[in-house]
Amino acid sequence: MNAPIDSHVIARAGAAAGSWQARLQLRFERRGERTVLAQREHLGPLRIQKALYPEGERVCHGIVLHPPAGIAGGDELSIEVRLDAAAHALLTTPGAGKWYRSAAAEGVLRQAMVIAPGALCEWLPQESIIFDRALARLETRVELQGDAAFVGMEMLRFGRSASGERFAGGEFRTSTRISRDGRPVWLERGRLSGGGRLLESRVGLAGRPVCGTLVVATPRVDDEMLEAWRGLMPAEGEGAVTRLPGLLLARFRGSCCEAGRAWFVNLWSLVRPALAGVPAVVPRIWNT
Repeated sequence: MNAPIDSHVIARAGAAAGSWQARLQLRFERRGERTVLAQREHLGPLRIQKALYPEGERVCHGIVLHPPAGIAGGDELSIEVRLDAAAHALLTTPGAGKWYRSAAAEGVLRQAMVIAPGALCEWLPQESIIFDRALARLETRVELQGDAAFVGMEMLRFGRSASGERFAGGEFRTSTRISRDGRPVWLERGRLSGGGRLLESRVGLAGRPVCGTLVVATPRVDDEMLEAWRGLMPAEGEGAVTRLPGLLLARFRGSCCEAGRAWFVNLWSLVRPALAGVPAVVPRIWNT
C-alpha cells in the first residue's frame, strides 16, 4: 500500500573521475492515524522504495536503496530525514553496505535526522563491511525536538573476515551527534586505522572483526528500562549497556554480525512498547 507522495526527483548525476555525489531527502508526516512519506528528493544513486505498512497505517517503513551497493573513494552520499510532529517511521536497507578499497580518496556518508515533538524515528540499517584499505568517513547528526524519540543501530565488520580478509590498511572515521532542543545529548568521535593497535586492544575490538552500537534517545529512559537491558546478553560475543540522561546505549563486539543484530533486536523489542505503544516488528527485508 502506497502513501501519498509529493515527489521531486532530481536527475542522476555523477561526480568527476567516476565518483558519485548523491543525496536523498525524505519528510514524513502524520495524517490522522497514518504516517505518510509526504516528500522525497534524490540526486544520484540514492532512492527509497515505496512506503510500506507491515504494522498497519500508524508506522511507515521505508527501504533506502543505493544501487551501486557500496561506497568507493571519492563518493559523497547524504541522507536527510525529517519527521513532522507525531509521525513514526522505520528505515532500513536491503542488505549489507560496503566501503570499498581506495588508493587515496575518502568515501563519505552523511546522515542527518530532524525529529519533531511526539515523533519516533527508527534508523535500522543492516551491517556495513569496511573492506581492507578502505578510506571511510561516517557522520551522523540527530536533532530531537521536545519529546521526540530516536532509535539508531550501527553494525560494522572490518575486513571481509568470512573470506579471511583483515582490516590491515586504510582508515575508518566516525562522528555522531545527538541533540535535544539544541543541547547535546550524545557526542562521539572515533578513528580506527587498518592494522592499528585498537584492532587488538581490549579497549578496542579485542581481535574481533565486528562491533556495533544501539542507541535509544528518549526523555522516558528510566531504571526499569536499564535493568531490562542488563538482563539480556548476546548469545555470542560481548555486550555492555549503559544509561545516560535521556539515553540508553548498548555496545557489541564479536565475530559475526548476526549475533550482534539478534541481541540488538531483543533490546529494541524491550523498549519499543514504551516508546511507541506497539511491539517491535522486524523489517521483512531482513529475512530475504
